Amino acid sequence: MNIVETYTGHVEPGGDAARRTLDALTITKLSVGPMDNNAYLLVCRTENEALLIDAANDPERISDLIGHGPDRPALKTVVTTHQHQDHWQALGAVAGANGSNTAAHPLDAEPLPIPPDFLVEHGDTVKVGQVTLEVIHLRGHTPGSIALLYRDPAGHPHLFTGDSLFPGGVGKTGSPEDFKSLIDDVSSRIFDELPDETWFYPGHGDDSTLGEQRPHLAEWRERGW
Repeated sequence: MNIVETYTGHVEPGGDAARRTLDALTITKLSVGPMDNNAYLLVCRTENEALLIDAANDPERISDLIGHGPDRPALKTVVTTHQHQDHWQALGAVAGANGSNTAAHPLDAEPLPIPPDFLVEHGDTVKVGQVTLEVIHLRGHTPGSIALLYRDPAGHPHLFTGDSLFPGGVGKTGSPEDFKSLIDDVSSRIFDELPDETWFYPGHGDDSTLGEQRPHLAEWRERGW
């Protein structure tokens, strides 16, 4: 697996991974599967402990991303952002091969291929080594969709949004009520709470910042998707 060290937020399906190195954490992004799903490997630089966000597909590529040598990180946790099948097709294989704990929101736990080892709700935290991630419940794309937030003390926040927020709008919803729920949560729990410099990492496609997307919030609400 080739890992590009110049991080732009763009990766190609079947192509190289891209790594961003922060003071306490590395973030490596990989596109997997036919739906261009993003899997994110977070590694605590102090303890060499890892957490994977969405074991979406291609367990062999995810295994290559983690590495095979004695210095590879220990994958302690796999978090699934929501219940849709394209985000967990490699979950059983990856968690089983690494002896990892799995986590998800209780409202999205039942459809997963293996029961989560622990459940997380809004305001909970998840650890990767010495790094703490905050759980943000974003209701609408699915009942139990979650985002994970890392508040980097040496820089700007980093937010992993699953399919709840993309460049250009919120995630797909099945009814006007679900859309209102999602746009309300994204507005109040993300845009009202976090600065423009927040870099966010979606479940498909390229990254963006809250500052780039903030001017369009009213437009998204008006168009209804």
